Amino acid sequence: MKTSQRPSNRPPWMEAPTKAGLAVKGVVIAIVCLLVLYPFVNIVATSLAGEAEITRRGGIIPLFPSEPTLAAYKTIFAGGVVSHALLVSAGITIIGTALNLVVTIALAYGLSRPIVGGRFVLSAVLFTMLFGAGIIPNFLLVKALGLYDSYASLIVPGLVSAFNFLVLRNFFQNIPAELLDSARIDGAGDLAILLRIVLPLSKAVLAVVALFYAVGHWNAFFNALLYLSDTAKWPLPLVLRLYVLQGQPVGGGTESPGEAVASIQAVQMAVVVVALVPILCVYPFLQRYFTKGVLTGAIKG
Repeated sequence: MKTSQRPSNRPPWMEAPTKAGLAVKGVVIAIVCLLVLYPFVNIVATSLAGEAEITRRGGIIPLFPSEPTLAAYKTIFAGGVVSHALLVSAGITIIGTALNLVVTIALAYGLSRPIVGGRFVLSAVLFTMLFGAGIIPNFLLVKALGLYDSYASLIVPGLVSAFNFLVLRNFFQNIPAELLDSARIDGAGDLAILLRIVLPLSKAVLAVVALFYAVGHWNAFFNALLYLSDTAKWPLPLVLRLYVLQGQPVGGGTESPGEAVASIQAVQMAVVVVALVPILCVYPFLQRYFTKGVLTGAIKG
């Protein structure tokens, strides 16, 4: 006896993909990956090329240089400006991200539980997502607080991101209250609950929030341009602007007589690579937390 198959009521996007569909998706993803990777490969190849080859090819090396050389990297590190700016950016990123996490975690955990005045503080934080003070009021505030021309001016004004705060707060609210109550019955205080229960359960969302803060500090350009007048304190993005966009010379002319001389294009691309590689190295370690952390923290319920 034949049994009639009832037509599926599921929408098309929930059906199992066909082989043709998988092949099309694979081709599209491969094309997108090539489009994304080609500019980066082009930058690396140009930074490794010699002056004669860059001139012969019109200033851009498509894929691989015929005679790779590290002359451009030796040039940018010989003067000490790029290496110092690299250390400055690394210090600002590490210290700034740590302070951001401490303040954001404390604020998000406090406002994830019913407290007196919590609604007012929450409204004040959300208000900053809709309205900003502007460049001039922010500059006057930084100067009045004595933070002008100091590294603190790049960290303190942005200690809390309203978006990251909401992600953490929603995640903390989704932690079962019974788990926290049982710990409180066992004699644990709020700080112990936060450190021993909440934070270990929040590794994914904390990794994502830390990545957001770290990328923001590493790429901090406009605030450094406004608040740092001493060029010796400039982070890497300002040095990148100085050498790549304005074409200032790099290095101190310390090349040996028989050493290859780097072209301007190679030096500019080498500075771009130095600025990109450190933050790119962080992504593989946090990739497994990224989707889980964003979805878990952004969806309430």
